[in-house]
Amino acid sequence: MTRLALHSRLIPGTEDAYEVEHARVWPELITVMNQAGIHDWTIWRSGRDLFHLVECDDYEAAVAQLANDPVDQRWQQHMSQYVESFAQNPDGLAGQSLRHVWTMSEQTG
Repeated sequence: MTRLALHSRLIPGTEDAYEVEHARVWPELITVMNQAGIHDWTIWRSGRDLFHLVECDDYEAAVAQLANDPVDQRWQQHMSQYVESFAQNPDGLAGQSLRHVWTMSEQTG
C-alpha cells in the first residue's frame, strides 16, 4: 500500500463552503474511489492551504482510472469552484505528491 501527501490551495473566501462540501462527500464518489484502490483520504486545512493524506494501492493507477469516471469528473467540476490548484511536484507520484522527508515509525533504533 502507498501512503502519500498532497497540497492544494483554496480560492480566497471559499474556506467555509469547502468544509461544508466535505461534511458528507457523495457516497457514490467514495465507492468509485474505493474501486480505484483508494482506501482512505484525509484532509487538513490551515487557512487556504489543504494537506491531504492518501492511502491507496497505486496512486497513479487510481488517478488514471478516476480520470475516466463520470462520478469523479462531476465531483472535480463541482469542487473547482473552491480549489484554486494542487501543488505540482515533477518528482512526485502523478506529478502531485509532496516529497516524503521522515516518518517516525520508519526510523529504527
